[in-house]
Amino acid sequence: MLKKFLIFALVIIIAIPSTTSLSQEPPKGPTYIVQEGDSLWGIAQRFGVSMNELASINNITNQDQLSAGMTLVIPGLEGVEGVLTTRTVNYGESLRSLSRLYQIPISLIARLNHLVSSGEIYAGYSLVITENDSNIVSYKKSMINPGQSLLELSVLNQVNPWKLVTTNQLSGMWAGLTGDPLLVSGGQSAGPLAFPDEISHIEIAPLPLLQGKAVVSKIATLEGVIINGQFIDTQLHFFEEKPGSYICLQGVHAMTEPGLYPLSLSFEIPGKTEYRFSQMVNVGSVDYPYDPPLTVDPTTIDPEITQPEEEDWRSLTIPRTEKKLWEGKFQIPSSLSEEFCLETNDCWSSRFGNRRSYNGSTYSYFHTGLDIVGKTGDDILAPAAGVVVYTGTLTVRGNATMIDHGWGVYTGYMHQSEILVNVGDQVEAGQIIGKVGETGRVEGPHLHWEVWVGGIQVDPLDWLNNIYP
Repeated sequence: MLKKFLIFALVIIIAIPSTTSLSQEPPKGPTYIVQEGDSLWGIAQRFGVSMNELASINNITNQDQLSAGMTLVIPGLEGVEGVLTTRTVNYGESLRSLSRLYQIPISLIARLNHLVSSGEIYAGYSLVITENDSNIVSYKKSMINPGQSLLELSVLNQVNPWKLVTTNQLSGMWAGLTGDPLLVSGGQSAGPLAFPDEISHIEIAPLPLLQGKAVVSKIATLEGVIINGQFIDTQLHFFEEKPGSYICLQGVHAMTEPGLYPLSLSFEIPGKTEYRFSQMVNVGSVDYPYDPPLTVDPTTIDPEITQPEEEDWRSLTIPRTEKKLWEGKFQIPSSLSEEFCLETNDCWSSRFGNRRSYNGSTYSYFHTGLDIVGKTGDDILAPAAGVVVYTGTLTVRGNATMIDHGWGVYTGYMHQSEILVNVGDQVEAGQIIGKVGETGRVEGPHLHWEVWVGGIQVDPLDWLNNIYP
């Protein structure tokens, strides 16, 4: 009897660990390694999953359990294996080119990112991919020219034609399209994947674009290439910084609705077909505050008066001087201590972008510049070198001056009591150009200072804090 009991007890002891082991079998699926600063909510947002699902599948009952180095299973991607990571999509990268670079099928990238269409990939998009550097092919780019076959391209590049087909995930030798930049494995090349090899670098910053901010686009290509571009309804102008290096500065209107907009570029490459590319870029919102309602002379908000003045003022910023006239950061156009002003923000009576209401109107206006405190007669200084293109008296702006700094960058000065320069004058940074006043639509003496980039006002404080381009 005792022998039977011992055998029965041994069976129970053996069975219990087996059952426990099965219940603790880790869930299957792709994983993510928690990084310093990660939160459960942030990880869920990054991978497009529910925070509750993420917590449940990983047996997390308290967010304090999360620590750097932990391995989390990402739900909703059954059948996918490997460690997941994210990377920002640069301008010039498409779903097709990224698929070729990482040798990951488009269908898998779409699944990892919950994509319905390829149009959802935009510049600045946070793309989820499997982390496997060995997937990235060593490549150079080669484009099929008009009348050229895929077989001819493979012979010119000394590569097996079927290797060309598989590397670029084509359905066959017949599937090569004119103008499609193909990756030729075994080479080494730089530049955006969606562009021909003659274009070795494209950089657009910041991503996302932001309301009321200047966008800097840099392109490196061959000498003699003609570049054109368009963003929303604005024609982009590229200036040659040095042979083969081009820069475009363009403002984003402060009232632009946040969302996706096409940014289109075209390249006329000597001896080749014109290459065109368009990609959606994201415009993010900036938390501009709402000023208290303002009461002003009704004449100064009458559209019959303000619209012609606005159009004339804006037209001054249309010409594009090919030479860049300024160097480094702009300086504050006032005798106030720049260090004190930037540290305390006590020198501005109103900031750029503030939403405004006049005489009980809706908040359909915004503050187009930076109001710098001062009393009548205080000096106004040029913030950078340039050429004076306007001086005069206007209804809203009062005594006003406009300076051209080259490359489509202008600065404006309003409400002056005196103007001390003339049209055509070349000014240097720090030169006295006028005196603070209270002419035009004002509630007291101050300097209203504007910075225009590509025909659009942008935040002047950015130009005091950063070097452009």
